[in-house]
Order: sequence, then C-alpha cells, then structure tokens
Amino acid sequence: MQEISKGANVSLTALSEDAGAVVVSLGWTSATGAGDADVSVLLLDENGKIRSENDFYFYNHPAAADGSVQLLGKTPTANGDEDRISVDLTAVPEDVARIVVAASQYGGARFGDLDDLRMTVSDRTGEPLVGYSIEDAGVETAFIFGELYRRGEEWKFRAVGQGYETGLTGLATDFGIDVLEDTEPASATEAVPAAVPAPPQEGGEAAVPAAAPTPTPTPAAATDSGAAAAPEAAAAAAAASAAVPAQTRGRASRTTRKKVTLPKVAKKSLAENDTWRTARLFPVPSLKSDREREVRATSVLLSVMAQVPELGRRLTAGFGAPAGRMQTFTEVPLPHGDTPKRPDGVIRVERAGKLWTALVETKTHGNPLKDEQVQQYMDIAARRGYEAVITLSNDVALDGSPVVDVKIDGRRKHKVSLWHLSWAEVAHQAQMLIRHEGVGNAAHAWLLQELLEYLQHENSGCHGFQNMGPAWVPVRKGIEDETISPDDERAVDVVESWERLIRQVCLRLGGELGQKALPVQRTRRDSDPRARRVAAAAALCADGKLSAELRIDGTSSVIAVIADLRTGKVRTAVDIPAPEGSYPLATTKRLLRALAEAPADLHVQTLVEGENGPRGTLERLRPEPGDLLPRDGAAPGGFRLSLIKGMGNTRGNTESGFIRGVDAAVDRFYHGVVAHLGAFEARGGRRG
Repeated sequence: MQEISKGANVSLTALSEDAGAVVVSLGWTSATGAGDADVSVLLLDENGKIRSENDFYFYNHPAAADGSVQLLGKTPTANGDEDRISVDLTAVPEDVARIVVAASQYGGARFGDLDDLRMTVSDRTGEPLVGYSIEDAGVETAFIFGELYRRGEEWKFRAVGQGYETGLTGLATDFGIDVLEDTEPASATEAVPAAVPAPPQEGGEAAVPAAAPTPTPTPAAATDSGAAAAPEAAAAAAAASAAVPAQTRGRASRTTRKKVTLPKVAKKSLAENDTWRTARLFPVPSLKSDREREVRATSVLLSVMAQVPELGRRLTAGFGAPAGRMQTFTEVPLPHGDTPKRPDGVIRVERAGKLWTALVETKTHGNPLKDEQVQQYMDIAARRGYEAVITLSNDVALDGSPVVDVKIDGRRKHKVSLWHLSWAEVAHQAQMLIRHEGVGNAAHAWLLQELLEYLQHENSGCHGFQNMGPAWVPVRKGIEDETISPDDERAVDVVESWERLIRQVCLRLGGELGQKALPVQRTRRDSDPRARRVAAAAALCADGKLSAELRIDGTSSVIAVIADLRTGKVRTAVDIPAPEGSYPLATTKRLLRALAEAPADLHVQTLVEGENGPRGTLERLRPEPGDLLPRDGAAPGGFRLSLIKGMGNTRGNTESGFIRGVDAAVDRFYHGVVAHLGAFEARGGRRG
C-alpha cells in the first residue's frame, strides 16, 4: 500500500488493474471510547457543486439508485471504528467530476479529540491501494478526508485534509447546499439544520432534505422521491418549511417513501390455545443431522438474500459486491482434480454486464470451519475467476485473528478475497431491517421475519457463538486452583473467545435497540492484537477476571462488563458524572428518581476525587438519598452504578452456560439501568 501526504495525489489505475470499484475506509480511535463521526459523500460537477440533492449521501440517504455510492456503515476494529463506503467508479455518471468523502461531528465534539484519523482506498478485493493519515486535526467539527476525481479516462485520489470549524454547515455551503438552522429548537438538544440544495442546472425543482447528521437517525423513511411521505416525515417537512427564508419558499419539498417495518408487539392470535404452532415458511423441527441443518440454513438464507434486495446488498456490499441483480444457488458442483467439489452455495451479482461471484461455505450447530476445505474453495475460486469466498458459521470474526488459516498464492494474477459472516451478524442485519430501518414492501418484511424466526429456532443450529472452546474448562479450573501460569497459551485462547462473545453481545443488543453497539478498545489502532490478548491473558491468570467495555450510540456512557471466574459472578457497571453547579443532595435525589424502575439490588457508589465514597443498594438508599453524600462535605464527582449476577459453569451450550449468563447480565443492566439514565444525563449536560 502506498502512503501519501496531505495534498498529494495518485492514479488508482497505476496502483491496481482492478480499480473500477473501490472501498473507501475512514477510521479513528478515541481514548474514552465515546468519539464518533458521521460520514458523508458528495458528487460534484465540473463547477465543484452538487447537481441536485440526490448527490449528497449521508446516514439517512446511504445509497445511490445506480449503485455508484453505498455507505456500508461502521465496523468495529481492534482499536476503534471504521466507516466504509463502496464506490463503483464504472457506474458514476459522466457529468460527475469529483467525489468528496467527508465526516462531521455533532454536539460540540471536535476532530482533535479523536486519534488515528485515517483514510484508506482499497480495490474491490479488499487489497489496500493507498492510505493517508490526518495528524493536524484540532478544533474542526467537519473534515474533508479526500476525494476521487477524473483525469481523462482514469480516476485519481487526492489526500485533502481540509477542516471546518463550522461543522457540516460550512462544508456543505462550499458545495452549493444552503443550510438553514431552526431558531427555536423544540428540545434541549442541539438544533438540527435542514439543508436546501441549490436549484438543479437544467430547470429541475430543488428539494428540501433533512441533511444534517443527528445522533439517532430516522430509520422509517427511505430517500425515494415521488411517493407519499409518512406522517412523521410530513411534520418534519412542515417544520423545515417554516424555517426556510421567504425567497426559498415555493420550491417543491422533497417527499419520502415510507419503508415497511414490523411492529414489535405481535398481533393477537386466533388459536384456540397456546399449544397451536403458527405455520412457518421455513420449518425446522424435523432437522436431525448437521448436514441437514447446513443445507437448509444455506438455502433459506441465500433465497431470502436474492428476494429481499436490502438484505442481500447489506450482507455482500462490504465484501466488494456491486449493487445489481442477485442470483443465488446451492450445492453447485465445480471441477477440482479427480473429484468435483460442492460448495454450499454460490452468489452471483450482475451489474452493467459485469459479474461478481462468490463461493459460500456454511457451518451450523457450532461445527468449526475446516482449513483444508476452505483452502480448496479458494483455489477453485482463483482458477475460475471468482471474486470471493464467504464462510458462514456460528463463530465471530475478530480483527487480526482469522477464522480459518489459508494460504494465498501471490503468483496468481487473479486475487480472491476471503470473508467471514457469523449467524449472529445475519440475524442482527435482519432485525435492523424489519424492526428499525424498514424494507421496500410488506412481503419483504414478512420474509425477513420468517428468516429471523428460523435462525432463532433451537433446531436451526444458527445461534451464533455458543462455546468458549476447549481451553475454557482447564483455564477456569486453573484459576480456581491458582495453578495456571501467566504464559499459558490456553489463557490467550480464552481471551480471544471472550472478545468474540462481547462482539456478539453487541450485535444482539444493537439489533434489538436499532442502534450501533460496539466494543471499546482503549489501545491505539496500530497496536498488535496478539500483544493485547497476551497482556489480557496475563491479567486473567493474575486476578481471575475477564473484562470488556461496550458503548451504545445514543448514550454517553460506557458499560463495563467484568466476569470474575473465582467468584462465579458477572458485574456490569457504568460511571456517570455529576452535573456541575448543582446541590449534592438535589443531585442524589434526582439520580434516585431516574432509577425508580431499576432493580432494587442495584449498587450505587458515590465517586469523589482520589477515593471512592459512600455506597449502598438502591433498596436501602431510596428512603435515605442523603446516605450517598460524603461525610466530609466533599461534592460528588459522579456515581458508579453496578449489578452483580451469577454466571453459568459450563462451556456455554446450555441455559446455565457462561455465554448466556453474560448476555443476560448485559441485557438486564441496559434495560434496567442505562435506559433510565437519559433524563438525569440530559439535565446534567445542560447544567454543565
């Protein structure tokens, strides 16, 4: 990969023979785990302006109808977040001269608060071509990381690194977007600007989209124009229209087509009693063997991917697949020496006469992927010109830790990418679509619901990460007996399994809430994952504890999860700051009122500078909030809230398992505690 500096440019075709489509990655880390930014992409004409509002892509307008731009969303990395964007340069309209890639922050956050700001451009196989690091970020609240631009028949990349202290408003104004701000926000949160693009050059009417990033997007609305808007969208459009200056009123307001989501509350059943089973499109009770499970699971998933474009696109876009017509196949015989091989599935996507193809190898019921088998499929794919091999199993992939060990023949001209999906990720994406973001029609929503029902059935074998591995029992016994050595390699295996578990917990919780939930890694992006796990393994052997942190979008808190293998307890905790300038007793009373619905066994501890203060259970403190005040009159700096729960003793494949115990502990803590802190934190933020 070629590294360039600010202002430098390079030809993409000079770096790769396959630069017709690229994946642009923006990455950053945060020492606190709370840093975040929203990515946006602008298509500009020769004059450096957008042609219409459809040339502005952001979290609520993530994809171009022609497939040229697709925002793939955030991916947790070993040390932070990475936002990826798929750009099909062959599909970019000819009158687009530049593609600007930017990011912005909200709520007063600055890019100087983030570390390791970086932009990378990779080809469609995932091979990094060029990278650029921003090292001079300061007070800027928006940044143009870089741009792709035409020079004759080729595309080039330029490292821009231009920042704006005026946020998205300043950035958007430079490219022909008039940003209008509400003068009277309806709440205490920051006013959300509404962007009005300049009129199209050929007599078209300008539209009024809601273009500024907000912490929580509105998932129910799509970006199609021409259909009737949802009532909520209509209300928002009316509010935006009221804020538009007189000279801009009269322009056609942008309409949105409401996407279909399924209600969380099931309809009343017409069954005579609870023993009646609802008819399912994908029945599973008859599945007996692992082979039956794999064949059925592959066919069910691939068929729904082909019929529901939103799901098919979401599961393959990150692997370099274009947006196009998708067909899927199962049990395809392919020549390989004397004995043909039958991969579990094949995915083919056609766009503009070009074909993208991937082989699929599936495992269910906790069965591991086989290195030799995947290696054979990699060789077949390379010989037949396929772009990718996708493995799918209950295992969860980690950065810097491959699920299978294969060798890539560097002498081959054609490169094949190896990707991995977990069944937990598939279920997460299906749940995000049918519960929060919506799909094109009711039939697609119903298909996704049937898929989710199938994946969650106990006989499907598609339950995600469910076993801590062969090292779990001896390591746990060694910790209890205090006989395990700090350099025992089995402890590293347990730490790696712990990381997989935490990532799966984030997937499940994020799918339920409709918000991103990500593990927090308090290390720099360039740190070695192996070294981090070795250090965590040494700590595990010393104190018998596995620890992790996770963050959920829409909350300012970081949830700590600590599994003490010696006591058999899981502790979930969160620290919240006390508002500045408030009376200590009033603060404690307000906190206890916010926790009125929290579990009675919740532990509350006052934090004072340099030491821990008074503590007690919520049950004891409710009638006596003054017991939380330090006796020496010191003002509370914050509070630590924690719940303690017993954990299972088995590897994790039973109801009392360790994995289920950790997942249940996080779920109980979020819904019982963190979800109720919004009012307290919001009031504290205004005072601070």
